[in-house]
Amino acid sequence: MNLTDRVAVITGGAGGIGSALARRFVAEGAAAVVVADLDAAAAHAVAAEIGPTAHAVGLDVTDEEQVRALVEETERRYGRIDLFCANAGVATGGGVEAPDADWDRAWRVNVLAHLYAARAVLPAMLKRGSGHLLLTCSAAGLLTAVGDAPYTATKHAAVGFADWLAVTYRDAGIRVSALCPQGVDTPMLADGLANGHLGARVIAASGAVLTPDQVADATIAGLAEERFLILPHPEVAAYARRRAEDPDGWQAGLRKLVRRLRAERQ
Repeated sequence: MNLTDRVAVITGGAGGIGSALARRFVAEGAAAVVVADLDAAAAHAVAAEIGPTAHAVGLDVTDEEQVRALVEETERRYGRIDLFCANAGVATGGGVEAPDADWDRAWRVNVLAHLYAARAVLPAMLKRGSGHLLLTCSAAGLLTAVGDAPYTATKHAAVGFADWLAVTYRDAGIRVSALCPQGVDTPMLADGLANGHLGARVIAASGAVLTPDQVADATIAGLAEERFLILPHPEVAAYARRRAEDPDGWQAGLRKLVRRLRAERQ
């Protein structure tokens, strides 16, 4: 997909990867970019920074009626949605002991929000015979987010759902991409490090933390090539192959890293 003259919607658009995508889409010549976020004030700030091409909306992605209303309003305002970026996500830093409320929130934001977006945008896209869905799934959806069981489980589900969408709708003209970055310098990573979350420390130890703008660059390239997997960290492809070929060895390597990081904290 070439972003010139396209209409794009970005959830979780008020910061991190989302706001970087919004700025880059406008720079690429998008006709309109809708910045949607639970933090409506932050979304409006991003839209104001970008300029008249951007439009801000407050949105709870776990509320299907709100998602449907966003899509309907965008289609009324601009005539169509060419690209829907289901980008909102949450981490927990918890394991099996994480309360049910954390598991439920991760499921609703990291998985059901993608479902709600697809339900809302697919009818018009299918009628038109074109459209692109971009789901931010994380490298955790291909590998493991050490120290965060809800994030790992739900991101794997998100990749699985994106794969199903791609297989089901590609021949109808719909393109689907799963954006799977590893470490990105976002508030999510900063909060994890501040709280001592093991997964955030593993990412920091890897030394491969990208800026949101670098992720946006990789996303633009992936959309242009209509790739299913967009991997801002190319090494993730090698990790995924290693994990598939030798899961026991892959897990042993992760356990070794975890032991080292835990020893450093003692």
